[in-house]
Amino acid sequence: MFVRKISYLSIMKKENEQNKRPEPTRSELEILQVLWKHGPSTVRQVNDTLNEQKRAVQYTSTLKLMQIMVEKNILKRDESAMKHVYSAVVEEKTFKGFMLERFVDSLYEGSASSLMMQLLGNKKPSKEELSEIRKMLDQLDKEEK
Repeated sequence: MFVRKISYLSIMKKENEQNKRPEPTRSELEILQVLWKHGPSTVRQVNDTLNEQKRAVQYTSTLKLMQIMVEKNILKRDESAMKHVYSAVVEEKTFKGFMLERFVDSLYEGSASSLMMQLLGNKKPSKEELSEIRKMLDQLDKEEK
């Protein structure tokens, strides 16, 4: 009986670790945005982009953060060349979908319509955005029929 409990607990722990995705910090998200936009990059390239787009960031801070992101399996590092090249483990669309789903589940009890009503009530979309929303709704209507 004791052996079964231990093996069951170890199996459950492995499953939980596999299903758990690390949630990146704000600084880690900034690095991911750079990598998604520019593709695989060195620390220097990421750091320079952050300094241009966001705020002054020390190279050593960017390096350490990207090393931590590799440990957290958010980034992968190609060490085959003299300069290490980093890339995101998860595609932007997949990651944003996962984060949005968690957000909707936790704040809107899983209701996409509640989220949309809140969003459209808080920020007026442009004519182009409204047109895109209508197209998407029309497409969803066609798929249901």
